[in-house]
Amino acid sequence: MILLAKLSREEAIRFLLNAPTEKAFWVNNGPVLKSVIELATAAKKLTQQQFMHHVNSAKNDFAKWVDEVIRDSELAKQLRRIKSKDELAHIVTNRLRQLQKLLK
Repeated sequence: MILLAKLSREEAIRFLLNAPTEKAFWVNNGPVLKSVIELATAAKKLTQQQFMHHVNSAKNDFAKWVDEVIRDSELAKQLRRIKSKDELAHIVTNRLRQLQKLLK
């Protein structure tokens, strides 16, 4: 996990911004997500089926989206290791708290 001191305020702001509409994350049979804030909220409400559609032995769509669109490589790295929707919610919520703390 990146220490807060290593993250700049500008990086935190960039990681919290909404993605362009064309790069939004479409949850299978669920909401369309544009930010880490929306991912944190949605992660708590995902069904097991939705989670498994996006995270399985062949892929991890959440990690890929966070890496390529949000461009938060540390969060993406942590998400690559998740095995459950509870882990997804926990990791994203913790990262969100870190980022928001930098903005206070």
